Amino acid sequence: MLIDDVLVSVFRNPHSFTGEDSVEISCHGSVFIQQQLLQLFIKKGARLAKPGEFTMRAFFNGKMDLSQAEAVADLVSSNSEASHKVAMQQMRGKFSDEIKTMRAQLIDFASLIELELDFSEEDVEFANRDDLKALVSKIQVMIKRLLDSFALGNVIKNGIPIAIAGEPNVGKSTLLNALLNEERAIVSEIAGTTRDTIEEEIVIEGLLFRFTDTAGIRETTDIIETMGIKKTFEKLNQSSLIIYLFDALTTNPEELSRNIAATRANITEPEKRLLAVANKIDLGDEEKIRKDFSAIEDIIFISAKEGKNIELLRGRLLELVNTGALKNNETIVTNTRHFEALSKALEALNHVYEGLNNNITGDFLAIDIRRALHFIGSITGEITNKDLLKNIFGKFCIGK
Repeated sequence: MLIDDVLVSVFRNPHSFTGEDSVEISCHGSVFIQQQLLQLFIKKGARLAKPGEFTMRAFFNGKMDLSQAEAVADLVSSNSEASHKVAMQQMRGKFSDEIKTMRAQLIDFASLIELELDFSEEDVEFANRDDLKALVSKIQVMIKRLLDSFALGNVIKNGIPIAIAGEPNVGKSTLLNALLNEERAIVSEIAGTTRDTIEEEIVIEGLLFRFTDTAGIRETTDIIETMGIKKTFEKLNQSSLIIYLFDALTTNPEELSRNIAATRANITEPEKRLLAVANKIDLGDEEKIRKDFSAIEDIIFISAKEGKNIELLRGRLLELVNTGALKNNETIVTNTRHFEALSKALEALNHVYEGLNNNITGDFLAIDIRRALHFIGSITGEITNKDLLKNIFGKFCIGK
């Protein structure tokens, strides 16, 4: 039975993705054809690949290290220009190079410390303590910078969660529609229309933002609305940024300050970034409205219904996200496993630095240096185990 006319491409080791001899077959896009070909290959003795098996083989064959392999999965799942850019940087080895440089420098000193232990009876020092202290301090700074980048890396990878909060009928749903440029949320003059949260995603200049329209915050005896307000505060706690929307015509500065304070009192991080946005300026004297709220800093004045200053709001949201590292092509940590490993490595190096200040012996220094090397090495795969690899590659899709 003739199934299809296909193109067969042969990749010889070590130049293939996996570093092994491999064959790719390009067929027409019919699902039926694909199924028939797969069934034919299985009958001839082939088997379906396990999740992440091709990338795992590439790792075992030295085509990439573990952090680069993880970047393959990030690249496949990237949903914005920013997440794609960071994944490509990591896959090309920018992050790995920094980690390997740290590790190589530490290994040089670790070997000297170990050598001292072999000659412990002779009381000699092969590793200059001042040089070691300077190196540890340098690596501490590098790791702290990488750890600090995780806050940005996490939102780049998963999207920036922003909650739109405020009293009922101030235009939260209208604002969501304006940001999305579509009628996603139901808009009504009846207060309390939004009983549940509505979540939507948009990309602004390459960054993914996840907006949540929440139920209006007010005192109510309505059981359903009360449940919605409870869920509102849950979303406020989960968000990176809160847009507090208020009616510029019916709210005075004192009420705004009280409402914002009450909102902060109901979230677990009272210092969470909150952006006050005055809505409905098209219905009044804009100059007077701006003058009334001039004592309160950092307010954006918009008309969600007319779409006025929505682009200004989008620009302000971008400013509030620290994208400097992204724009400067700095290394950004996006992986939780890497963040945890770096945190533990920094903890070990802090002990080394403290030990150097207290003039402790080389055998104790060696213990903490080995710990730091272990955690740094686990990022790129110099130090690994089967359970870790199974957990990492098991999350890949089949065929990658």
